[in-house]
Amino acid sequence: MEINIKDQKENKLLNRTEIQFDCIYQGEATPRILDVKNKLVAMLNAKKELLVIDQIKPSFGEGRANGYAKLYDSQESLADIETNYIIEKNKEPQKEEAPEEE
Repeated sequence: MEINIKDQKENKLLNRTEIQFDCIYQGEATPRILDVKNKLVAMLNAKKELLVIDQIKPSFGEGRANGYAKLYDSQESLADIETNYIIEKNKEPQKEEAPEEE
């Protein structure tokens, strides 16, 4: 999977940077949101908890998708502005602890 950032705009009113990107994944399944998020965090040298992937729209039959992400300045700004749905889909899955056997 390869990610190319097309546009990056500073939105001072909402304390965030808005990022438009292309995701190219020839011959692979459409990438999961968390995989794209991890790659963007590495590319932008950002904190994982401040970046949310809003959407990834695959192009039919092309092996590419257009995406939109938001990088917030603080955790408070993210919590105040983003909907719970977007926050939840960007969370890492919780590992359930197996009950201890006696």
